[in-house]
Amino acid sequence: MEKILLSLLSLGGMGLLFGAVLAFASKRFAVEKDPRAEAIREVLPGANCGACGYPGCDGFAEAVASGKAPVDGCTVGGSPVALKVGNIMGVQVEEKERRIARVLCQGDCQNAINKYEYRGIQDCVAASMLASGPKGCSYGCLGLGTCVRACPFDAIHISDRGIAVVDPDRCTGCGKCVEACPKNLIELIPESSLVQVLCISKDPGKQVRENCKVGCIGCRLCVKACQFEAIDFVDNLARIRYDKCVNCMVCAEKCPTGAIYADFSKRKVAFIDEDKCIGCTACKRVCKFEAIDGERKQKHRVLADKCTGCGQCVERCPVDAITLSVRGN
Repeated sequence: MEKILLSLLSLGGMGLLFGAVLAFASKRFAVEKDPRAEAIREVLPGANCGACGYPGCDGFAEAVASGKAPVDGCTVGGSPVALKVGNIMGVQVEEKERRIARVLCQGDCQNAINKYEYRGIQDCVAASMLASGPKGCSYGCLGLGTCVRACPFDAIHISDRGIAVVDPDRCTGCGKCVEACPKNLIELIPESSLVQVLCISKDPGKQVRENCKVGCIGCRLCVKACQFEAIDFVDNLARIRYDKCVNCMVCAEKCPTGAIYADFSKRKVAFIDEDKCIGCTACKRVCKFEAIDGERKQKHRVLADKCTGCGQCVERCPVDAITLSVRGN
């Protein structure tokens, strides 16, 4: 019994000694943390998704505090978080529009053909290694869920027609799905954009028609219809220039295959307040769709059936007599 007690006392004494040494060392050699890093960590969303390029929110906060990362580097938090981080760091932050992911393909099981039946690993990367995948269109979505598994916010899923679809309400614009897609057909698009070309095929029009009912066939009708030079045409493919697009949606109306998507439920129409209108004709002259009627020094009116909601008249009106509202509201 005496030996046991001595052993316990010895171990206890050694534990106290080592504990005291470690406590002294932790204080003596402690690395002081920048209080700004802790403050930044508090305003971050805590997603720890790594989209900023750092190992979680703690790593990003420390990188910002040390000047190694930009204050607006948190894509999940967006502008609201960037403004808070900027205040902590004492720098001004330019507010940016939120971006959401969009799958640029409509080639589901009803619209696109398959060239063979795939029975391998349910992964887009694996399938794409076998003759670019089973889709007839080598650019098309394979629908095997690689992007779904990459998304940390449950913002993307595979539809019952076998194609990836993004939930815009859940999407944070982190870009994880963009990196994961082996076909490079997921793109981050400004939230305000209501028009997108949902095709990335560079194949000639005839081949596109053979593979998919809703692909871009390179007819350029959209380019001709656009009044704002907002559509480029490169490699047999139309592409929207979001910095110039005004959401008039005329390109989507002209597209013969439906490759251009437009959310017509949010299409706007102009309204002229007759009490404010001075009949200067500025709005009529700027309208590219002949959607405004009225002579000089007379009250003007909007021809709703011609108005595309482009908003050019709103910008030109010198007395703020014109407003835009969603049709039907």
